[in-house]
Amino acid sequence: MASLTVRQMELGPLANFVYLLSDENTKEAIVVDPGWDVAAIKKAADELQLRIKGIFLTHNHFDHINGVGDVLRFADAPVYIHQQDAPELNKDLQSSIRQLRGGEKVALGGLTLEFLHTPGHTEGSLCLKVNERLLTGDTLFIRGCGRVDLPSSDPEKMYQSLRRIAGLDSSTIVLPGHNYGPAPSGSLGDECLQNPFLKFALGAPLDEFLRTVSG
Repeated sequence: MASLTVRQMELGPLANFVYLLSDENTKEAIVVDPGWDVAAIKKAADELQLRIKGIFLTHNHFDHINGVGDVLRFADAPVYIHQQDAPELNKDLQSSIRQLRGGEKVALGGLTLEFLHTPGHTEGSLCLKVNERLLTGDTLFIRGCGRVDLPSSDPEKMYQSLRRIAGLDSSTIVLPGHNYGPAPSGSLGDECLQNPFLKFALGAPLDEFLRTVSG
């Protein structure tokens, strides 16, 4: 198994986490949800001597995508996003977009990136699984989950997505899209025990979950 390096950076006024994922051997990397401070992202990539081979967007909300154009100025790379979230991106980015449906796998050096469709926060929300890491965007936070009261949200789909995530190996490390919890990351096993939304999705019927998240 190729060696995965993860650089987690908290950037911007909304405590966004931006990630650089790379194969330690080949130095090929992907930027996840570039926003707010692209100069800091580039500095980190340069320090690690990384070659940016892709940009991955967990969903299309402004705080997760506002740096895409600036990254493309120094990295000629495809932008991966779910097809249902892609139309919201600026027209001048469309030529770089590679639309996903979920279930695809893409090579990054010796690593395999696996894209999981986890709608709920938006119709096209995606998680990214690499080895034992799961980047969850705004689907799952440490001790929380993303909002489901927005125009493109769906609480019933969030319920199903949380249940799907909970079915992954308990040793999986959750890397969320915001620093909203007591720690910047955590094991899925711990989240299944301590995250109230994940626990509720696992232990309660859909109608009870819907009443809870809408209240």
